[in-house]
Amino acid sequence: MRATISLIIMGILSTGVLVGQVDRKKGGSLEHSGVQVIPIEDTGMRRQYELYIELPEGYSEHLEKRYPVLYYTDALWHIDILSAGAEYILTEAILVGISWQKDIDKDLLKEHGAHVSRYRDYSLIPSSSPELQAKYEFGQAANHLDFIRNDVIPYVEGHYRTDPDQRSYFGYSAGGVFGAYVLLSQPDTFKNYILGSPALKGDIPFLSGLKSEEALNASIFISYGSLEEELGGYVDQLINLLNARNDKSLSLTHKVIEGNHQTAFPLTSVKAVTWLVQLLDK
Repeated sequence: MRATISLIIMGILSTGVLVGQVDRKKGGSLEHSGVQVIPIEDTGMRRQYELYIELPEGYSEHLEKRYPVLYYTDALWHIDILSAGAEYILTEAILVGISWQKDIDKDLLKEHGAHVSRYRDYSLIPSSSPELQAKYEFGQAANHLDFIRNDVIPYVEGHYRTDPDQRSYFGYSAGGVFGAYVLLSQPDTFKNYILGSPALKGDIPFLSGLKSEEALNASIFISYGSLEEELGGYVDQLINLLNARNDKSLSLTHKVIEGNHQTAFPLTSVKAVTWLVQLLDK
């Protein structure tokens, strides 16, 4: 594993140009020869996003082959390490990064940066403060899930040779919360779920209220950092919630990763991608 981590770090350094041409604060369009940048509209909410699509080596030669797809949120933050993971570990998959909203309010963009739409898109519950709710529109995870199901996945599966039975999701922090919501509300969206350090404070009662009797039929990797004591407690509650379903179609892998919320992220990504490729190779 140490050798693998070293390779991933080397990959991040060598592919740093992926986000080197994008201001993470102000956003902008990603430019890199290995990434297809596809503008896409949320047709339900009339919002503009981008997909960052990376195809595996040999995709254009093996015309008979269909590939699993790893979808991930917070694309500009995660593209470096997931691209490196695809280079060294997850070599036979298509990667699809989903950007933050592109046509965001200019005042919000200036105040908070290009990622501000994640407060709305990945959150489950509206704010109790009318002022904050009016400003950030918290609690629109359902709308963002509709966008992924109705626009993103149909586009990807209509334009690339994918295996619809092997869709996977990667989300970290708020993206992990969103993934937990997808799993418990419309589990057939993805087959495999990676939920890294999901920031679930206040969300467990909401997730507990999603009483779907449908079998989840999913494999889940869920983790948190060894120093994330409060967050880890909420993740343990989610794990208990999942185990209480007694769902034999559910496979759950739980890891505690050395570090805090920030420093656990790289190793979480490596371990999660390694876990995923072992599933896909079965």
